[in-house]
Amino acid sequence: MSLQLLSPFVPEGVFGPMPNRVAMAAMTRGFADERHRCTEEIAAYYARRAAAGVSLILTEGIVVHPSADGYRNVPHLQNDEHADSWIPAIRQVQEAGGRIVAQLWHCGRISHPDFTGGLAPVSSTDRPAAGINRQNGQPYGQPRALHASEMPGIYRLFEEAAQRALGAGFDGVQVHMGHGYLFDQFLDARINDRTDAYGGSVENRCRIALELVERLLPVCGPQRLMVRISPARMMGGLYEWPDLDDMLGHLIPRLDRLGLRQLDISCADAPYAETSGRIVRKVRPLWPHFLIGGASLSAGDAEHEIQEGLLDMVTWGRALLANPDFVRRLERGQALEPMTPERRAVLY
Repeated sequence: MSLQLLSPFVPEGVFGPMPNRVAMAAMTRGFADERHRCTEEIAAYYARRAAAGVSLILTEGIVVHPSADGYRNVPHLQNDEHADSWIPAIRQVQEAGGRIVAQLWHCGRISHPDFTGGLAPVSSTDRPAAGINRQNGQPYGQPRALHASEMPGIYRLFEEAAQRALGAGFDGVQVHMGHGYLFDQFLDARINDRTDAYGGSVENRCRIALELVERLLPVCGPQRLMVRISPARMMGGLYEWPDLDDMLGHLIPRLDRLGLRQLDISCADAPYAETSGRIVRKVRPLWPHFLIGGASLSAGDAEHEIQEGLLDMVTWGRALLANPDFVRRLERGQALEPMTPERRAVLY
């Protein structure tokens, strides 16, 4: 019996016909050039996976402005030079039969002035993130809490980046609202300590996400805009939004009412059943549209999620880093190569 996972399908209202339901998750790699441009090597890295059968590629996070950065050697999208550098990658992926979506990224307080041109990182709060920044071996930078009057400026950064991405030929854009980055810093009650219209209640903490989507939908259209959230993840143990059900019950239906039609549940490096899988089961009754997610699922587990109507596509991350021919291996029932430090260190 053929797997739905590996069979052609047409997602309703987005993208168009797809050869299968396999998607490549967005993963930071750190191989952009010194001017934060996409390179020939990055283009070949994505094209290799599209040529081997991956239907949908979500790019690594692309920073919308230097003040939004938090990592070494990651791509930016604040000017036409950056956008144009992605054209070879887009063309190669599409010619191989795949679709490619640009993930738009603002790190918020998960940063340091070393990466923001000397500026203080911005966040929902003025409390720094705990721990050491692996990018420079220093504590995370002291953030500055955004003033409510600055929110339209943040939205403009994403509007302009989305316009550049679509103008370069990307099939869509995804806004990264998870993994503890800027928008998650507003959604998460453990981080957001504001007392204004963007903090406190569930409604207020969701405000920035909903306002941004409302601004982006006229720019992108529902068929080319996706949002990624991570309400539960592993961060030194299981971690989730404290008022999880109330947050999902408010946020998800309102994203639907605004006209969003694509949602990605991503819980980073975490067991699927404890994080993404549990969240998907809470989200699906609230969200009748295109839904993707995953972790390190087996083909059988992925097939179960699809057949049960829980996911429309399944994302893989590290498995696709270690196995560019991941889809072909699934088709043949062939074992996967493990992720190793050597494979992680190159654009394999």
